[in-house]
Amino acid sequence: MTSKSVATALTLYRSRTLTLEQAATVGGCSTAQFEASARAFENPTEAR
Repeated sequence: MTSKSVATALTLYRSRTLTLEQAATVGGCSTAQFEASARAFENPTEAR
């Protein structure tokens, strides 16, 4: 899992091109790891 692969997967996930599971695969990690890593890329104004 690299930050670039997670960032790419996150972009594709946010655009609804990939499912969560597919994005995790592209990112090279589990869905739980992808979700945790994605938080690092989250815009503070987009926080839930």
